[in-house]
Amino acid sequence: MTLVSFWFVVLVVFWTGFLVLEGFDFGVGMLHGVVGSDERGRRLAIQTIGPVWDGNEVWLIVAAAGTFAAFPGWYATMFSGFYLAFVLLLVALIARGVSFEFYGKRDSARWRRAWDAATTGGSLLAPLLIGVALGNLLHGVPIGTDQEYAGTFTDLLNGYSLFCGVTVVLVCLLHGASFLTLKTTGALRERAVRVGRRIAPVAAAAVLGFAVWTQVMGGEGFWALLVEAVAVLAAVAAAWLQGRGRDGRAFAATSLTMAAVVVSIFVNLYPRVMVSTLGSSTDLTISNTSSAPYSLKVMTVAAAILFPVVLAYQGWTYYIFRRRVGGPDAAAAGGTGPVAGRAR
Repeated sequence: MTLVSFWFVVLVVFWTGFLVLEGFDFGVGMLHGVVGSDERGRRLAIQTIGPVWDGNEVWLIVAAAGTFAAFPGWYATMFSGFYLAFVLLLVALIARGVSFEFYGKRDSARWRRAWDAATTGGSLLAPLLIGVALGNLLHGVPIGTDQEYAGTFTDLLNGYSLFCGVTVVLVCLLHGASFLTLKTTGALRERAVRVGRRIAPVAAAAVLGFAVWTQVMGGEGFWALLVEAVAVLAAVAAAWLQGRGRDGRAFAATSLTMAAVVVSIFVNLYPRVMVSTLGSSTDLTISNTSSAPYSLKVMTVAAAILFPVVLAYQGWTYYIFRRRVGGPDAAAAGGTGPVAGRAR
């Protein structure tokens, strides 16, 4: 494997890691107002992700920085072409993050409702936009011979890419419901189970539709078919496991579903990184967008040293905050948001 191919795989790992980890955060954010019957319930739902949500978002920063460093041509075309979509994504992530911290700053029902809406809206809009962006990489956008984006914002709103966005949102919802079932107790957990059971068949159907559409549009051999089959089987398994007392297995199944959905897009892309609707001659590939070999060598050494440290630290964080939320000792923390989750 060449260094160029190696770094394509590394970026796939980064994007997959981000959506697997941040995916349940998004799901919890979208569902916290549904599974929480009162203010305390909503705060307890948010506390399940309090210690980890900001660490999970680091994967997005690493994925974007890695794309810039390893494939500057890809980064330039994608971030210029998807500029408005990425600005909206940034707004959604900021609104969501600020809502966690500002929710309890005033003793006002209107204030708290506004920040609850920001949590829900940001958690919905972010995965939708990410799914649309990933779908457009494979569907194709207008790219000229100079590797410049030659379209408009409306070119991003095609059927396949929008369906990818909806699929990612639905998988996030199921992923979040599974996480809440795994991390909560009592009435909050029971409501999460009920919500998960309702979402599961819809999410599984969406993953099936995504797999079929992806295979018909851009199926690239055995490996693409295999990953798409894994996505469908994992989604069906996740739907079947919801509410059957196998919380860990259900969460593992939703994690695998999300991973397989993301990986399937990149497997169908390779060795391209962006498909051009103006002809295959203007497709962006790992070869015509990559950095110089020396740069990739330096990046490989740095990644080999730093990446295991990041994984160890994040694994330690999940281990420390592994307890379920919702016991009697959580009552006093009902209105303090994720900060209470870090302190516990």
